[in-house]
Amino acid sequence: MTRPPVRTAPTGAVYFSLLGPLTARLDGHELPLGPRKQRLVLATLLSRPNTPVPVEVLTDAVWPDDPPRTARKNLQVYVSAARTLLGPAGHEGRDRVVHGCGGYLLRIAEGELDTLRFGSLARAGRAAAGRGDLAGAARLLREALDLWEGPPLNDLRDSAGVAEEAGRLEARCLTVYEDWAETEIELGRPAVAVDGLRDLVERHPLRERLRAAWMNSLHQSGRQAEALAVYDDYRQLMARELGLEPSPAMAALYRSMLGRGREARRPAPAREAVSPAAPPACTAAFTGRPGELRELLEVLGCGEERVVVVSGPAGAGKSALALRAAHLLADRFPDGRVRVRMRREDGTARSRAKILAELGRLCGVAGNAASPGNAASPGNTDSPGNTASPQGGAGGDRAATAALADAWQEWQARHRALVVLDDVPDEASVRGLLSRSGKCSVLITARGQLAGLAPVHRIALPALADGEALELLGKLIGAGRLRADPGAALRIVRACGGLPLAVEVSGMRLAVLRHLPLAEYADRLDDPSAALDELVAGDVSVRHRIASGWQDLADGDRWVLGRLAGLAEGGGFTLDRATEALGCGERAAIRAVESLIDAGAVTSPAGEVTAHAALYEVPRLLGLYAHEREGV
Repeated sequence: MTRPPVRTAPTGAVYFSLLGPLTARLDGHELPLGPRKQRLVLATLLSRPNTPVPVEVLTDAVWPDDPPRTARKNLQVYVSAARTLLGPAGHEGRDRVVHGCGGYLLRIAEGELDTLRFGSLARAGRAAAGRGDLAGAARLLREALDLWEGPPLNDLRDSAGVAEEAGRLEARCLTVYEDWAETEIELGRPAVAVDGLRDLVERHPLRERLRAAWMNSLHQSGRQAEALAVYDDYRQLMARELGLEPSPAMAALYRSMLGRGREARRPAPAREAVSPAAPPACTAAFTGRPGELRELLEVLGCGEERVVVVSGPAGAGKSALALRAAHLLADRFPDGRVRVRMRREDGTARSRAKILAELGRLCGVAGNAASPGNAASPGNTDSPGNTASPQGGAGGDRAATAALADAWQEWQARHRALVVLDDVPDEASVRGLLSRSGKCSVLITARGQLAGLAPVHRIALPALADGEALELLGKLIGAGRLRADPGAALRIVRACGGLPLAVEVSGMRLAVLRHLPLAEYADRLDDPSAALDELVAGDVSVRHRIASGWQDLADGDRWVLGRLAGLAEGGGFTLDRATEALGCGERAAIRAVESLIDAGAVTSPAGEVTAHAALYEVPRLLGLYAHEREGV
């Protein structure tokens, strides 16, 4: 598959390799890396170079099922042994492995790790291709591939954590191989890629871009019958394994080979772009959030790979903000803006297979072409008739989902689009959907903070300021009615806790009940026993939305929230009061409060402050619901 890899570490420096078995070499001599558990720790750190790796991630990699009580101490021993083995980093003599609040960090330079060198060469090759320098691109991409010795970390894949990292590395290598092969074909040198493509297609039979490049290389080499046979084999495999047809781009490549002989050189599906798709229309009542919107536009519009998490409680306006930003960023994402809901109507999480199938339809992935109109209102696609029906039981289901995931990653690697994953229930729901390479950006909305995702840019939505909430209310009931009793209007938005959904429902209700004085409605909302009953407009219910967020909480967190809600009525609570209300020690109280902060059920100060000095708050309406459920 490759020529002997080119080692780039300077004399006296350690050179690590992950693109094959885990190895470390010093001046050409391989270093012993210790027992298996120590190598698992080193592999995990090297998979995330120069990035803090949480202790929990290292523990899961070494002891996936039942870590011993001494796990942390054992990790310290393995890290200490690695420090001794590897020596200092750079000429400054700094520690190679350091520990901080985010976990353990392994310092490493580009010339000391094959995956860093691989990524640098791949980026340079793609940049050369973008400038039209195909010969330079082919040379740089080939140099990157020369570092690929076989399945990454193939000696440690029995660890699920390491296997996941290895899978990501292999996907990157495959994408670069596809880039290189397509570049060679465009240069008129298809024969150099034929054999390597055949070997990779045998290992990854459902990877369409590889197969298309193999077809093209055979065709351009004058082996038309073999190229057509490759397509026929693929068509039968797709029908048998997934119940699908090849994608429209793949079928078009096949037809071009049938009808135009060897002239058809460039219809490789990997280079095709889909028609720009747009997310659903923004709500006309969208208002406020100028700072958060500006931040979103700056981060997503900068042209780099980005993942942004917008978090806040149910009804905080996360989806409206995300869609507003998506519409304003149309010119930055020429391959489209797509929104997928991550939950069903009842608030439960959708399956990964359903989500991948919908993404496939919206973006023309895995044989499901989508028009821009389809992206405008994806709807609920969880019915059996709305997605592929993989054959072969559980094994077939897993194969189908894996194929869809590969196709989605391949599409993201080739396009520049904005993907809005709306109302994400947890980190696991999105890890396989985030782009591993390419120019796509992902905007995630979630009730919780999704602390397990990194690196991401985070924006937490606070309650609306009084002015913003009044502006939203005025858009719905009319500025004249708002000016007639501004004091009552202010009482209404404050009784709503500045929650955009609650303010919007109040406005919709008052817009219908034109006879109802604002002061009387404010009195109703001020009554804790009646407020949630008043926040209903047609089929839109604030209680229903808050109940969905309540169901996301663990049983223990619900109990804690019920106890803390009573403390928050006076404007907030301190850690000391929480400790007393929960009847536990200080450390347990801190963990309980921070768990609710992570879940989006408790708010904390935006600036740095000690746990004892902080004033925590439970949103008013969530607190009222907690009282209802817990009887506190």
